[in-house]
Amino acid sequence: MACFAERGYDGTSLNDIAAGVGIRRPSLLHHFASKEVLYGNVFERILSDWLERVSEAVEMDGTGWDKVELVLRAGFALFEDHPDYVRMMRREALDGGVRLGIDLASVLKPLFEAAAEYLDEMMSAGKLRRHDSRHLLIMGYGAILSYFSDAPFITDLLEDDALTSERIRVHREAVVTFFRSALT
Repeated sequence: MACFAERGYDGTSLNDIAAGVGIRRPSLLHHFASKEVLYGNVFERILSDWLERVSEAVEMDGTGWDKVELVLRAGFALFEDHPDYVRMMRREALDGGVRLGIDLASVLKPLFEAAAEYLDEMMSAGKLRRHDSRHLLIMGYGAILSYFSDAPFITDLLEDDALTSERIRVHREAVVTFFRSALT
């Protein structure tokens, strides 16, 4: 994941990956038939983790803002645990999913639609302030992912490592506070 995040798919070789994990390329090819298979495995493993964490947050007790906050925090926790994944995901989104042979938007669309439907229901019930639910989701996506994908730039702006636990906590709380203010 670190190699793909750092250099992108095209800039990463199997030799780079093998060296990074301390094995030879033939040993790597014994486990993964190609770079494409390895990339897909890494990408899908973390995507599955993300979907699982969001599902767990959705299944927890709570409605309205409480549920929204649980999902926001679950997203932050995943990307805090796997900041390199964000850079991979950004590259894949920009490339239109060509590396995986899947349309990333199609994979995430059911989750996106379910979230928009939930927000719309809570807004109609008066539990959340009325906004365009789809745009709120896109803003939340951007607020979380851009922080991690742009961490080197943000580090330079802040003159402090953006990926320390404390800096991530500060940003997470700012995002949660912003969305709480917008929705309640």
